[in-house]
Amino acid sequence: MTPTEPRLPHPDWMTRHPWKLGLPLFAPGDVRATASQLAWFRRFAAAGDPLADAVAAMMRELPGGRGRRMFEQALEHGIDTVADPPRALADFFAHVDAAPYWLDRELLERGCRVVTRTGLVGMLMVMPSMALYGGYLASRADKVLVRTGGLETMAPRRLAETSSWWVDVTTVGGLDRDGDGFKNTVRVRIMHAHVRAAMARRADWDREEWDEPVNQVQLVGTLLLFSLVLLLGSRVLGLRFSAADKAANFHLWRYVGYLMGVDPELLPVTEVDAWRLFWLEGATEFRPDQDSHRLGQALLAATPQVLLPPRWKGSALAGKALTNYLGSFSRLVLGKANADHLGAPDSRPYQAAVVATAAANLVLETGRRLIPGATRVAERLGHAQRARMIRRIVREQRADRGYSRHDTLHARSRPATATGKTAAAEAVTTAKSA
Repeated sequence: MTPTEPRLPHPDWMTRHPWKLGLPLFAPGDVRATASQLAWFRRFAAAGDPLADAVAAMMRELPGGRGRRMFEQALEHGIDTVADPPRALADFFAHVDAAPYWLDRELLERGCRVVTRTGLVGMLMVMPSMALYGGYLASRADKVLVRTGGLETMAPRRLAETSSWWVDVTTVGGLDRDGDGFKNTVRVRIMHAHVRAAMARRADWDREEWDEPVNQVQLVGTLLLFSLVLLLGSRVLGLRFSAADKAANFHLWRYVGYLMGVDPELLPVTEVDAWRLFWLEGATEFRPDQDSHRLGQALLAATPQVLLPPRWKGSALAGKALTNYLGSFSRLVLGKANADHLGAPDSRPYQAAVVATAAANLVLETGRRLIPGATRVAERLGHAQRARMIRRIVREQRADRGYSRHDTLHARSRPATATGKTAAAEAVTTAKSA
């Protein structure tokens, strides 16, 4: 009999508070990997998305924006409406238009209702302060972000566009073929392909240290931020989900991952799958550096500008209060070492306010679970809150919901020149003037 391969030890940050207590409480059993499983996982760091990469290459080759127009025609009206489509476009839409055998539309709808029920807790606290902010601990992925635009202008726009996309895909009906969630996920996938090509051409891209740009490990890591991490953060803040709720949530994000181009071998099916993937990501990708700190600070600075209502945007006091409150939540859930890396505020009074918020939510959730019809009321309220807020944010930040600005990114990301002026400097200059 072959001896059982031992599991690897936790990364250091998982052995500290709050993860030392949180893992046994929230994770379904021992989610550590073996050395063989880790090696299997790491091979995806060299993998991209061939179908999307071929479409991005087609767009670059066809003059005058013709490739983008054909793509949009196929996305909005179907590939059959495109006269003599290029092979790359036909193959891509054959994939995204196919309904996988495992797709359950009723389960998708329930998954959307589960996320919608998180309302402003999910949208204002967990998504920006745990999912996006905590995601910056993955420093390899950060290398792309700091090379595609000025941090000061990127952070508010990214928060607005990501929030808009998240609402699109988690709204009931959003993942129907003509839904905004479906179409914008496909657009994000092509945007990733353009960024991947642009970064791959750069003379300053260090593959040995950073892997391939926008690789499969990073794609599935992004998926986990919006599936596992968002659910986890909501639970920490007092929200409660049944086993059926969680199963529907992971089914929803499995389909989103399929549309995003995540390799089928990596797509998590269950909560256990997601936790095992999260452990692998945490053990290999969470290596915060100075770029993590810079991006974290830029996001914190952007939150008042994006999230505060218009009448409070000019208030320094309101801005500081929101930053301290959200940063305190980040510190409580990420742990001291991770929060210090990102520069999260360390305020005991605001941490106490976050704990009080969780306690209040827990009381409300107890009532919701006991009162007939209360869950549907919470879902409708969450939908109304999110829809109203996202309309304002998109309008104020002039979010690019089509992501077409990345079509020409490859032209702005040239290798370093003999004069010593790097592509990074040129890209930042172009982005700031755009």
